[in-house]
Amino acid sequence: MDDCNSSEASEEEDMSSDTDDGKDSSFEDEKYGNVEEFGEVPGGREATIEGYGGVLSGLGKKGKRKERRESRIKDENDDYEIYEQLVKKEEENKMDSPEKQSAAALAVGVGSFCDPDDLPGLAHFLEHMVFMGSQKYPDENGFDTFLKKHGGSDNASTDTERTVFHFDIQKKYFREALDRWAQFFIQPLMIKDAIDREVEAVDSEYQIARPSDANRRELLLGSLAKQGHPMRKFFWGNAETLKHSPKRNKINTYQRLRDFRTRHYSAHYMNLVVQSRETLDTLEKWVTEIFSQIPNNGLPKPTFGHLPQPFDTPAFHKLYKVVPVKEIHSLSISWSLPPQEKNYRTKPLHYLSWLVGHEGNGSVLSLLRKKFWALALFGGNGETGFEQNSTYSIFSISVTLTDEGFEHYYEVIHIIFQYLKMLRKHGPVERIWKDIQKIEGNEFCFQEQVDPLEYVENISEYMHIFRKEDFLIGDQLLIEYNDEVIADALNHLIPQKANFVFFSPYHEGKCPLKEKWFGTQYSTTEIDAYWSTLWDTDFMLHPDLHLPEENQFIATDFTVKKSTEHKTEYPHKILDTKQGCLWYKKDNKFSVPKAFICFYLVTPVIQQSALNMVLFDTFVSTLSHNLAEPAYQADVAQMEYKIIAKEHGLVIRVKGFNHKLPLLFQLIIDHLSNLSVSPSAFQMIIEQLKKTYFNNLLKTDSLAKDLRLSILEHGRWSLAEKYQTISSGITIEDLQAFVTAFKSKLWVEGLVQGNFMSNEAKDFMNYISGKLQFVPLIHPCPIQFRVIELPNTHILCKVKSLHAGDPNSDVTVYYQTGAKNLKEYSLTELLVMHMEEPCFDFLRTKNTLGYHVYPSTRNTSGILGFSVTVTTQATKYNTEFVDKKIEEFFVHFEEKLRKLTEDEFSAQIVALKSFRKSHLLDWFLGFRGKNKRVLSTHVVGYGKQEGNTDFSRTYSVQGTFFGKTAELTFLPSSPLLNLPSVMDIRAFTSTLNVLPYHKILK
Repeated sequence: MDDCNSSEASEEEDMSSDTDDGKDSSFEDEKYGNVEEFGEVPGGREATIEGYGGVLSGLGKKGKRKERRESRIKDENDDYEIYEQLVKKEEENKMDSPEKQSAAALAVGVGSFCDPDDLPGLAHFLEHMVFMGSQKYPDENGFDTFLKKHGGSDNASTDTERTVFHFDIQKKYFREALDRWAQFFIQPLMIKDAIDREVEAVDSEYQIARPSDANRRELLLGSLAKQGHPMRKFFWGNAETLKHSPKRNKINTYQRLRDFRTRHYSAHYMNLVVQSRETLDTLEKWVTEIFSQIPNNGLPKPTFGHLPQPFDTPAFHKLYKVVPVKEIHSLSISWSLPPQEKNYRTKPLHYLSWLVGHEGNGSVLSLLRKKFWALALFGGNGETGFEQNSTYSIFSISVTLTDEGFEHYYEVIHIIFQYLKMLRKHGPVERIWKDIQKIEGNEFCFQEQVDPLEYVENISEYMHIFRKEDFLIGDQLLIEYNDEVIADALNHLIPQKANFVFFSPYHEGKCPLKEKWFGTQYSTTEIDAYWSTLWDTDFMLHPDLHLPEENQFIATDFTVKKSTEHKTEYPHKILDTKQGCLWYKKDNKFSVPKAFICFYLVTPVIQQSALNMVLFDTFVSTLSHNLAEPAYQADVAQMEYKIIAKEHGLVIRVKGFNHKLPLLFQLIIDHLSNLSVSPSAFQMIIEQLKKTYFNNLLKTDSLAKDLRLSILEHGRWSLAEKYQTISSGITIEDLQAFVTAFKSKLWVEGLVQGNFMSNEAKDFMNYISGKLQFVPLIHPCPIQFRVIELPNTHILCKVKSLHAGDPNSDVTVYYQTGAKNLKEYSLTELLVMHMEEPCFDFLRTKNTLGYHVYPSTRNTSGILGFSVTVTTQATKYNTEFVDKKIEEFFVHFEEKLRKLTEDEFSAQIVALKSFRKSHLLDWFLGFRGKNKRVLSTHVVGYGKQEGNTDFSRTYSVQGTFFGKTAELTFLPSSPLLNLPSVMDIRAFTSTLNVLPYHKILK
């Protein structure tokens, strides 16, 4: 079939997952929708990469710290086509339907608020320790090994007032898994020898968290709470608080940990949720037999509701200027409200965030964009324990500013205050509340099947908050309209009660204060007298600010269309012309009024130069910016759109209720066809794109990935080259010329799936060709790279981190296995599956090298491989030492494979019944001997283990290269590894063989 690339292709795929597509068009990898990092996309929306609305509160996962592991499969560089991805997804659904997975979650009604003052982070540390073996099952990693053998996983999180544990596994092993899991709450082993090792894991997690501006803002805000209030506590914990300080003060951390568990992990503080395709009677019997042994100390549960208004302090009501880690201007305005969890049936903060975060005509963001002052705005409550607990709820409005917006930040604040005053003037509007209710109700009625693991986790927490009858609906549905509750929340959002946190690199050198735990540089000042006086008056409202208009995108027709055509199991081609092709599948399984549309517009002009790559990113950002306001109503009506900059073309995806989906699709194509940009908007977009490249280069993991792929993918333009190109300057005329070239010659491949008829599906393709009026490509355009064949040896590519002061290092050891078929791909995935638990146990648990430790399957433009990655800290370990430890792990893993019994092997292969243990062992050994092709990539952090004795532990953009040439410093191998070293990527790869194009199909 013809080329149509879509690595995230299925409409069911979670775009916010950790899956690495191996591309660094910087757009996709940046995941712009991440509210924790303030959002950076010039369009401020879904279009460039990830869709996000202005709503923080309400639906979806809570932003908690997740523990245990990140085992991942990496599909690099999108070399699966739309059809192939959907076939694969359909087959996976049949084999591994969530219905076959059983899951359990246990939420303890105690969290970091209970940390003793002399042992910060103890609750978080205990959450780590209880999983390290039990009296009945003493093997330290026995439970995780058992889960991995039977297709399961586990996780845990610590919040302020709750600690949640959960796991899933194949149904037939659920009973045994429950018994093993329950023992962690009945008689955990918590051996003394594990204390020091697991402290290092907690400390590594803390070190990874430090270069996050969102985490820094959270700790800074917490420090402003009243003395004695638990919001001031340091919830993360690190080696200093859990190891070094206790030793100095003769505190027995081991005994205190056991005492904390005895006092707080009591049965009457716990809620348990189990889900399995067993009968309810069977599940009840199992739960009673297994969990009744959890001790109950009979003591009252610690509560904190008697500590209201933690931020009713003079320190809170000030302006805090902060130096960020990233190159970004971000202004956050926050208010402390009474606890709002009890008002979940009305959801006042969800209502307010809907309005404040609106991006359509009449909104705050619409006005700020017209002035070129802002890129994105978020309003609401993230529903983490930090933002919502029994003592208070926070409501925050965060604005990502342009450079010009930085100069006018008080005017930006004033526009926000005008909008809030306008809302108070109108009072709660029942029509708007009911619109939200209708939209959420529609989504609830037709929601896709939820992953059992996520479902039980959420319900276990809701049991602590909601009425019994609302456990299953209280999070999603708006149940009772109560204007008094909404008005009360709105009346707290006044200028006199606000806190202001302003992140900008321009504050460098002007911030003499330093936050204790993350070292955040900041200053504090009173609000400017002019503005403070103005906000005390009855100030006028801007005429452009008004309530949202009626939403034309809300679906009202939920008819499931009946087709007389022959039912097909997989998508089939219904159009095939010189301009492109179209695949189609009518939904004949789920019968829901939803659809998924994906088109890939392929052109060879993108890869012709680094300049064209930058212009393409600029083009997509401009399209995103132009769509942000007109397409916002579709977003809030539960339709999603994604406009993705791929290496070889533009991907457009829309999904949601099919009734109004054509309106959204046509809107996107209309804006693509008639793309325009003003000089001011162009400069704003270029400015932000430059910051995005810069911020990605600062991130250890993204630089490590870019380094590896710059070696492997022939002709790939690196992130550093793109940054250098944009720093050299591009013009609006360059962009206009590129857009003309892009739209003139294309190959278009599409998929329409769901509740559309085949003739309706063809209308989408016809609309694209009719609007763009492009001519077909003369020659087929490849949509993947050719890959460099590594030499028969072990090569090292080692560079110094571009983020001065950051101790985090990344070490990846990659084995290239070559152009292989589906059977060999399956063997590699099976190999990585067997690696996951021993890798975690050996490198993290036993050797404490770092918090993030994981093996991965690597599919780099069709060339197969596998790798092991460790994120470590230069304050503790040298990267070459870590590399040697990874090699020790491979030797250890070979021994484990040899000792693996056929029964143990068979338990893990599921549908791959033709495989034997010998196949797996031979496959692994085949790439470990004389035929090995290995590439180690190191991004080296700053610390004493890397020879940096005087480095600064302060993270900022000080001393970095923003606006300058981003030159990588290549380092030679030391005698410790004694490997051939890459000192110039282009020179190194120019001597190597380039493999033919390959797709893993047969």
